[in-house]
Amino acid sequence: MPASASRDLPHSRWMTAERLLGRDKAWSMGAIALATLLSLPILAVVVLGFTASEDIWAHLTSTVLPASTANTLLLLAGTGFLTATIGTVSAWLVTMYRFPGREIADRLLVLPLAMPAYIVAYAYVELLDYAGPVQTAIRQIFGFTAPGDYAFPQVRSLYGAVGIFSAVLYPYVYLSARASFLQQSVCVLEVARTLGRTAAGTFWSVALPMARPALAAGIALVLMECLNDLGAVQYLGVETLSASVYATWLQRGNLPGAAQLATVMLLMIFALLLAERLARGDGGVHNTTGRYRPIPFEVLSGWRAALAFVLVLMPFVAGFLIPFLLLFKTAVTHLSDGLSADFFKAAWNSLMLAGLASAAAVAFALFFGYALRMGQGTLTAAAARMASLGYALPGTVLAVGILGPLAATDNAIDAWMRTTLGVSTGLILSGTLFAVTLALVIRFLAVALGAVEAGLERISPNLDAAARTLGAGSWKLLIRVHLPMLAPAAGTAALLVFVDAMKELPATLLLRPFNFETLATHIYGLTAAEQFEAATVGAVTIVLIGLLPVLFLHQTIAKGRTGSGSPG
Repeated sequence: MPASASRDLPHSRWMTAERLLGRDKAWSMGAIALATLLSLPILAVVVLGFTASEDIWAHLTSTVLPASTANTLLLLAGTGFLTATIGTVSAWLVTMYRFPGREIADRLLVLPLAMPAYIVAYAYVELLDYAGPVQTAIRQIFGFTAPGDYAFPQVRSLYGAVGIFSAVLYPYVYLSARASFLQQSVCVLEVARTLGRTAAGTFWSVALPMARPALAAGIALVLMECLNDLGAVQYLGVETLSASVYATWLQRGNLPGAAQLATVMLLMIFALLLAERLARGDGGVHNTTGRYRPIPFEVLSGWRAALAFVLVLMPFVAGFLIPFLLLFKTAVTHLSDGLSADFFKAAWNSLMLAGLASAAAVAFALFFGYALRMGQGTLTAAAARMASLGYALPGTVLAVGILGPLAATDNAIDAWMRTTLGVSTGLILSGTLFAVTLALVIRFLAVALGAVEAGLERISPNLDAAARTLGAGSWKLLIRVHLPMLAPAAGTAALLVFVDAMKELPATLLLRPFNFETLATHIYGLTAAEQFEAATVGAVTIVLIGLLPVLFLHQTIAKGRTGSGSPG
């Protein structure tokens, strides 16, 4: 090798490393900039809420706010308690005991996740209301002629909402608890039993405390879903903060008042996130060995096995089987009414909107995930976490936060065009498909990012190092190495976002273009007009589409214990 070449080689390598470092830094800066843009709705809600030209706080605190806040807190408390109880007990029975039908029940228990709460609310009102088949049968059997002749629980009430939300949302806790129980150390459980603890005592004193972080995460997801709901609480006649934001904005035409209510919801969300973090605790629970032994299941037989099967089957029956059978039967009976031109138009709009949202969310998730891999800095990680906050935002809050920046941008463009060219552009961003798509991307980016990060973690850093030594830059490394290996993870992320976008109601309802209906808003409009039969075809369609990621998610979590190929 010539002397001049040997002198230039280190310098060339240094220049290459410098260029790569600059590209890595560019990924981090891009992630920070994008996360800032995606976080603007939160800032917009706060600014709009506290800079309103008229003093609305006094009116809100004396009229709307007390009742809606109290109802929201009661709904969260009741649903949180019931879902924690149902999900934890079901997960413990399925994980630690063996009885006939256990494996079937394990799969059935997650199916209510495919049922949007507003659809279940429509079904149960149709079933349990005064004119429904249950009360009609009671009056016929016992000869009652008036409502005052007998006592029957009101489904259109706060208690009815708690029951319906609990029946639909308990799988969040069930999946978290089951995953935690599967990973717990057998040694710790056996030591507790040798020290005289019964099975129930081991559960309360050992297994449940170790599962606390997972339970806190599952309950937090349940409560966020409760805060986000609009269709169910409106139909059940429960005035929550989400329903009050909608009514204040659209029915009373008071956007600043809606922003102030949304600010209260933001405070509640941050308090919820803080409580979830505190509930996790500072300490961690770790296994002291990498060797995993099969869980010493207790085999049940006789009446104990029958009781266990009934207990784990009841949540599925209440949260999925009963409402789905009612919807399916009604949809088949009124198929011609449901398969209208409006249904097909709404279905097409839903597919198009969900496809756009899933594609954009996956693209952003790949960008953030790759920036984390390239940058690996505190600011990059903070940016990714900040961009994921949208999942915690209720759709009503997100809609209020998005409308302000988009309207301001539209007004600025229109003013510039009027001044420069004498042409009015009107609404380019707000009130268009772009606004709805942006809301869905912000709301479900965390879902896509979680799947993409999981896929990136399975790619060895040695591949990155090998590609770098061969002269591949960050973009070529992404395109030639990572993207082909990330195809399954990206597909999973797209599927999860697609289905969530299909079901989303509040943000779509508030931001959709004029005369633009999705399946969710189509169902919402028909049920509001008391046309339940015509709405069931759309409802069954959403449920069937939602079953795909639910079953996939269950299969992922229930594969088994770490280090073991045996299923749990």
